[in-house]
Formats: sequence, structure tokens, C-alpha cells
Amino acid sequence: MLLALAGSVRAEEEEPLHVVVGGDHSYPPYEFIDESGKPNGFNVELTQAVARVMGFDVEFRLGSWGTMRQALANGDVDILQGMAYSKERTSEVDFSLPNAVVHQSIWNRKDGPQITSVKAMTGREVIVMRGSIMHDYMLRNQPEARLILVESLADALRQLASGKHDCALVAKLPGQYLVDKYGLTNITPTAKPLVAQDYGYAVRKGNWQLLARFNDGLAILHKTGEFEKISRRWLGVLEPQPLNWKKISGYMVLAVTPFLLGIGAIALWSRLLKKEVAQRTQALEQEVTDHRRTMDELKVRQRQLIQADKMTSLGILVSGVAHEINNPTGLILLNMPHLEKAFSDADPVLLDHYNRHGDFRLGWLKYTRMREEIPQMFQEMHDAAQRIKRIVEDLKDFARQDDNDRMQRLDLNAVVATALRLVDNQIRKATDHFSLHYAEGLPRVQGNHQRIEQVIVNLVLNACQALPSTAHRIWLQTALSAEGAVQVVLRDEGSGIPQEHLPHLTDPFFTTKREQGGTGLGLSISAGIVREHGGTLHFDSQPGQGTTVTLTLPVCTEEEA
Repeated sequence: MLLALAGSVRAEEEEPLHVVVGGDHSYPPYEFIDESGKPNGFNVELTQAVARVMGFDVEFRLGSWGTMRQALANGDVDILQGMAYSKERTSEVDFSLPNAVVHQSIWNRKDGPQITSVKAMTGREVIVMRGSIMHDYMLRNQPEARLILVESLADALRQLASGKHDCALVAKLPGQYLVDKYGLTNITPTAKPLVAQDYGYAVRKGNWQLLARFNDGLAILHKTGEFEKISRRWLGVLEPQPLNWKKISGYMVLAVTPFLLGIGAIALWSRLLKKEVAQRTQALEQEVTDHRRTMDELKVRQRQLIQADKMTSLGILVSGVAHEINNPTGLILLNMPHLEKAFSDADPVLLDHYNRHGDFRLGWLKYTRMREEIPQMFQEMHDAAQRIKRIVEDLKDFARQDDNDRMQRLDLNAVVATALRLVDNQIRKATDHFSLHYAEGLPRVQGNHQRIEQVIVNLVLNACQALPSTAHRIWLQTALSAEGAVQVVLRDEGSGIPQEHLPHLTDPFFTTKREQGGTGLGLSISAGIVREHGGTLHFDSQPGQGTTVTLTLPVCTEEEA
């Protein structure tokens, strides 16, 4: 009997396993049919990687979500590669360890009613995908809403954008992909997600053997780092994946217990298999440790995303205000030459009147004085309008979202000049003694103009905020270092920084100005930009003696040029 059992185990291991994997045909970036008609996305690549490390074949079948759920129930597919977890669904399926967190959002038309909560959906027409987790959620939490069922998320967003119904329930990341793909610019999600749901594989109730294979494969991919590469490639930091320990424990019990029972039975006959069980258990424990570290990192990323979203909104506001300022400024610049010409043509008549009748009042002053000052007034108004236009254009460039990572050769002196125009008002309010020196003949650097400008603006604003009064000084100069690198050196007579804080200045959310509204992101973002450009930021400070910041960037090489 022992030999028969061992023989059957070897036969089962040698027999190739073929797994039919189901999924949604329109749920980017997780899973979708690409332009060539092939399955693609995060789930597809992750499934292929699991199959490779576990040694089985997969066949993908993507369709409408309601059809795929029915196919799993009928046994036409073996596993669904992307299903959101809910307690109610555990009566139908068994879930793997989650590999992502999906944030569900309420989508509204920009010119329509702004629905921001489930309570506000009472009596409203709400578009949801048939058979989706939000379909289940609405049936359970808001029976008074009128549900409009569609077959895909794309159908839901198209109907909302065309003016139909009141709102749609669509996951934020897939929704943003579809909005960008189809150019649906008149709809937008609420800032706060409606609900966050764990997302992973699902099998028919009781299919523990197949589920254990996928959990083992995910553990291996986490340990080798391939999971993080796939996740970063498709999801980046747009979808934080926080996991609470209660859910992790529940998933571990569901996934590991049947696996250990099965392996334990075979382990009675083989020390080798017992060793394998121990190794796999150790891998799972390491995975839990890795998840904990990942959770901490994702919390930081999530806070950064919130701040980035605020900056995006600020950029939109700045663009609108700049447009409104440019219109009257353009009118001033257009009309100024006509007024100058009118005065020039009228001046001979006024001069003749002066010669015949003597001096007279023109406005509030004598003609003889106004004749000298009016041309100067015109020139001053023209220069001021040009200055307004230049500052507005610089501000628009600074606030504009820069999705182009293309580097170019930069004159660092010109970048500094543009940044200083943006913060000229803050400098004037902070100090009466601002010194500026540009080094001549500086070699060009390779970089992104807008990002380097952002770094300089952040550094100058920090220096201004550090000054206790306008009597204290700020010095800024560009220079060429002894090693041949280009530098910007900024020194202030501010309050200084304690030595124990210097190593943490560029840590995310570290700030000594929390009471003044500081977020602790300015220097962190600036340090990241400088690292991307191959440069360094160095801080030297003593409490009560001010701070010196040195920004160093490498010179553009001939190959880069």
C-alpha cells in the first residue's frame, strides 16, 4: 500500500497541470483585452509568473464579469484571477492571499449633482457593473437607490459622460485608465474613496489544492522580488495596498491549514517532504514580515499622493487665475502705444497753448511738469505690465504638471533667474538684504528645467521662512566647484537647525515647522529630484547662526549633449 501511494504521488507530480483562468475583459490596468486581441494587464502577467514558478500551464478566458462569475460556478474556468473580497462571497468561493487593494469611487459629471456618499444615493439612478462587488455592496447597503446595470466599467463611464443617470460606481484606478483612453473629460471621481477592498484570486468553494498552488507561487514571487517588479510596472504607487493583521491571519488560516494538512499526510512517509513543509512555512512567515514593512512604506506613499493631488488642484487654480490676469495685462500692453502716440500728437497743440497763454494745469499738475513726467509714466506702466506678464508665465510654467521626463541642456543661471522671479514677493517681505551673484561662463547641465526650478523655489522659500526679521540677510550664488560640477549655494542668517535634525531633513514628513503648517514634503521632493539628476543636496547649519545649502549638479557631457 505504501508503494502504491508513493507511486500515485509521483504520477500526480509528473502529470502536467492545465489551469483555465477567467477574468474581466475590460478592467485596466488589472486585466483587459489589448489592441492585438490578447489578454494583458497586472493580473495576466502575475498569473503567468505564478504558473512559471509552479510548473503548470494556464489558459486565459476574459469576458464580461457576470459571465466569468457564472463560468466559475459552472466549472468552465478553474480560477478567477481578479476578485474583490467580501464576507458574503466566501459562501461561494475561497480567496487567495490578496495581491492588491482596489479603491472604489463615486464618479459624477462635473456639471451634474455631486453625490459623495451612499446615503445621498437614495432615489438616485446609480450605474454599476452587473455581478461586481459594488453591485453586491449597493444591494446590501442602499436598497433605495435605482441601480442601472451594465456589462462593463467602460459602459458605466460612457453612459454617465453622455448625460445619463446621476452617478456611477467604478474603481478609481481602472476608471482613470478608461477616462484617459476614451477622452471622457466631463466626469471625475470623488476625492475620498467610497470603500477599499482586498483583491486577489478566487476558486470554487473547497478547491484548496489549486488555491494552495497559487498561494505558494505568490510567496515565491514575493521572496524573489518579482511580485514587486510586476506591481510597480502596472500599478506604480497609485494603488496603496494596506493589509490589516486580522485579515492576514484569516487568509493565512484559510490558505495554509489545508496545505499543511495535505503535506503533513505525505510527510509521514518522507523526511524530505517534511523538510519542504518547514521551508515553505518559513517562506510564508517571511512574507508576513515583508508585508508589514510594505505597509509602512505604502502609508508614506499614500500621504505623498494626497499632497500631490493637492498640488495638482493648485496647478489648475493657478492656470485659471493666470488666464484672468493675462487678459487685462494684454489689454494694457495693447492700448499703451496708442495712448503714447495720442499724447505725442497732442503735445504740439499743448505746447502752442503754453507759449501763448503761459503755464496751465494738466490733470493735477502744471503742464511743464507733466510734459516731462507723462512719457516716463507710460514707460513705467509698460515695464510693469511686461513684468506682470512675465511673472504669470513663469508661474504657469511652474504649476503646470510635467509628465515629460525628457532632459535637455540647461543654463543654471537662467533657471535660477526664473525661480527668483516666482518668489520675488516673498523675498522682499522676508529680508531687506538679498545678495545675488551669477558665476560667468558656467558649463551647461543636463536636466529638466521645471524640476530644477522647483528645487530652487523650495530652498529659497525655506530660507525666507527661517529669517526672524527683515534685517537678516540671504545670499545666493552660482559657482563652479573644484571638482568641475555646477553649484547653487544659498546661505541665510536664520535660526539654524539643530545637529540631530540634519540627517532627517529630507525624510518624508519630517518638519520643524508643523505649527506653521509645514508638511515636511518640500525637501523630500527636492532631494528626490536632485538624485534623479545625479546631483546632491548638502546642508550645513548651526542653531542661531543660519544655514547653508549647496545644490551640486554634474556638468553635461559630450555624449549627453
